[in-house]
Amino acid sequence: MSLTPVLLGLGSNAEREKHLTAGLDALSSLLVDMRCSPVFESLAVGYKGDNFYNLVVIGHCESELMELDRRLKFIEADNGRYAPDRKGLPLDIDVLTFGDLHGDFNGLVLPRAEILRNAFVLWPLALLAPEVPHPGDGRTFAELWQAARIEQSLWPVPFRWRGGELTPVELLGECPE
Repeated sequence: MSLTPVLLGLGSNAEREKHLTAGLDALSSLLVDMRCSPVFESLAVGYKGDNFYNLVVIGHCESELMELDRRLKFIEADNGRYAPDRKGLPLDIDVLTFGDLHGDFNGLVLPRAEILRNAFVLWPLALLAPEVPHPGDGRTFAELWQAARIEQSLWPVPFRWRGGELTPVELLGECPE
């Protein structure tokens, strides 16, 4: 089976470090050559609750799209996403892009519209995969971020995973223009 490049968005606003770390650990067994963006804190968008931590990961996947989506739902469930008594959103993992696919795949619309709407998705994408073109728009994520006029508050935050700092020190304290 061939490997498909994939971009995933992760977010949490309940026990953020714990759930994002668990999500990254689980994804590391699904993706080949996985790399992580810096982590950003943002106000909740379209969701009542505490601030979110968000990041994006890039890697290559052996699974077909719907199998990957199914596995992501299991990872979310393992972290309490669907628990009836949950507080906040423990872990959300979205397929942002899957290769160069664009369209509706059994209700999963790719590329995710959130890429162009949410700074907490686009800024990490621009940092992690600046030269990768958006499958629908054609411009690179760096070009899209440069042109974006998204009114959202977010800021880089320190975050360690597997002994390494995901957010570079020089990025901490920056805010979007």
